[in-house]
Order: sequence, then structure tokens, then C-alpha cells
Amino acid sequence: MRQFFDATWAALPAVLGLLGCSAASGAPVAQAPSAPTAGALPAPEATAGSAEPAVAEAGSSGVAPEAAPAAALEAPGASASAAEVPPAQLLRLSRVSQATHAERDTFLYLPRGYDAASDQRWPVLMFLHGNGERGDAKADLDYLLVNGPLYEAWIQKRDLPFIIIAPQLPMYGMDQKADYLKKRTRAQIPTRLERGVPERPPEHATTEPMAGALAEPLPPGSTPYGPPKGWPELEADLLALLDDVLASYHGDPSRQYLSGVSYGGFGTWYMAGRHAQRFAAIMPVVGYGHPESMPAIAEAKLPVWCFAGGRDGAVRAKYFYAGLNRLEQLGQDFRFTIEADMGHDVWARVYAGNDVYDWMLARRKVAGSARAVAP
Repeated sequence: MRQFFDATWAALPAVLGLLGCSAASGAPVAQAPSAPTAGALPAPEATAGSAEPAVAEAGSSGVAPEAAPAAALEAPGASASAAEVPPAQLLRLSRVSQATHAERDTFLYLPRGYDAASDQRWPVLMFLHGNGERGDAKADLDYLLVNGPLYEAWIQKRDLPFIIIAPQLPMYGMDQKADYLKKRTRAQIPTRLERGVPERPPEHATTEPMAGALAEPLPPGSTPYGPPKGWPELEADLLALLDDVLASYHGDPSRQYLSGVSYGGFGTWYMAGRHAQRFAAIMPVVGYGHPESMPAIAEAKLPVWCFAGGRDGAVRAKYFYAGLNRLEQLGQDFRFTIEADMGHDVWARVYAGNDVYDWMLARRKVAGSARAVAP
């Protein structure tokens, strides 16, 4: 939606300006959360042993398979039995972007138990952040720790059994337009503690009344592209990242999942509409899909679970219905959840639960379609 800034987006700066939390900034510490499970996800650990602070580099020429074991750090004094299970790792993958022609980093989270020498295949979850976390993909990359599955897995030490890919959108001039980007500071970036986890930030307050969500046509000029200068600009980069992780980090091609918030929610719908056969499930949060994207999603039988906020003044719930009604007409089932009491920060509640991860893990791509099978 290259001309998408209509009345729907007028409230976006005020709402997204609340992004982030008040934790002090600092380098993430590589240490091990609790052991992964195949089904229901465990609660966050209460404590963790101290470890050396590090985020590993994977090199500037692309994804390097040998970087994974080099990044595994043991806690001082760890027992031999504990050392047998590799700890969770947070890597930085460096590669030249096809969109910007400059070197950019991407976060790659490897779950506890990931072993580069093993043939075990892991589910791969790509997360597309919102407008407030754009940056240079170098010094700014830590803003991706503010919310989403990476915040849950690395900061809250949740034992999420996924390889998580978290790329960063360039500014594309948005830092000159959006006050919440102009005013953000590194103090908003949460810190991974040596012991325990930081307190979660409170849900964002909103003055929007709970007036309900009646379906309305999309605003004039809407297209599957989504809001301007968003994730479609990095389409080739995203596909290349997925291919590299599948080839070099034991990713499971049949369990590729895509999720995103706000701008990333629109990017999730866009990528699914163009590459529906690739993914086993998608989960867009506070970003709606365009009817033109739905035939490809329905043809691939791609499972969808999307979320909206009943009080969201930036991305109104009423605009979700146009695409979802089209998807239903095409015979595709989906889940649509409106958090009626929440504003734009629905992601805080969504990714903090276990149900969304269990839902994704129960879906695997099989023979050109996606259906629920035991992973």
C-alpha cells in the first residue's frame, strides 16, 4: 500500500510511541534456559547460572555453519552432565542485503539442545518486527529484543524449541517522520539477566473505548503490499535467510513458520500471499491481509491465526474482515482472535502465552499443503 497513510494510520505514532520497556541497556548473556519439550511449553525458568556475555558473529560472507558450536558457552562451574546439553545461543548473521547492498546483521536464536553435529531438524520461526524497531542492523539490532518471540526466548528465558530468525528493517526515512523513532533510546532495550528474568513491562494503557469492531471495506488505495517502505522491500533477503538457515543450521523445511507485528503483520500476509507453499503456518498480529493475497493462501491450505486489538487506534479491527471473509469464501479455515480490551500492543499478550507456539508446532508442510500432524 504505497499510498496507505490514510486516516487509519493517523493514530499510529501516538500508539507505537509507547513501544519498549524501561530496562537498562546491556549486552545479552549467553546462557541456557530449561530443557526443550516436544509438546506443551514449560514456564520460564526462575533462575539461571551466570555465564560470559557474548553474542556470536557468523561472518560477513553469509551464514557460517561453524559459528554455531563456537557460540555455545558453558556457565562457570557447570557439571559434566549439564555441559552435555548445549545452551541456548544468540548469534548475529552478517550478510550483504540484496535490498540495500550494504552488510546487515540478523539475529539467529538457537534453542537449548541445538547441536551442530547432530542430524536433528528444528522448526524455524521467522519474526518480522514492527515500525518502532527499525534500524541499521548493526548497533540498532538490539531493539529487536524489545518484544516478540525473541524477547520471550532470550530475555525471559522461555524454552521455545524453535530456531528464530529476526531480521531488521532499514529506516527508509521513517526516523524523520515518526516521533517514537526519533525519541527512542537504548534504555528501552531489555537486558538478559545472569540470574532470573526482568519484570515484564505493563500493558500499554489506551483511552480508546470498547466500541466493538464492525466490518468495513479497506481504505482506498489499499494493496497486498501493506504500508509504505515495509517488509516487501526485503522480500529477497527474507527468502535467502530462510534458505541459508535451512541449509546451514539444520532447519526443518516442513516446519517453516512466519509471524510479525504491525508492519511485520502486514509483511507476514504479503509473504504468505506470494510464497504460501513455503510455510507450514502464519501468525500475523495487528496487521490485516488484503483480499488479493487470499487465493494463494487458500490454494496452499496454509493455516492462519491472526490477532487484532479491540481498542487499536492504529490498525483498526474493522479492516481485518475484508481479507478474512474472502479467505472463508475460498474454503480456507482460519483463527481470528480480537483482544477486545487491548490497544495496538496485542503482541505482549500473544507471545507471552504457550498456545500460539503449540499451535504452530502442530502444523507441518506436507506434499504441497499444510495440515496438522504430529511434528
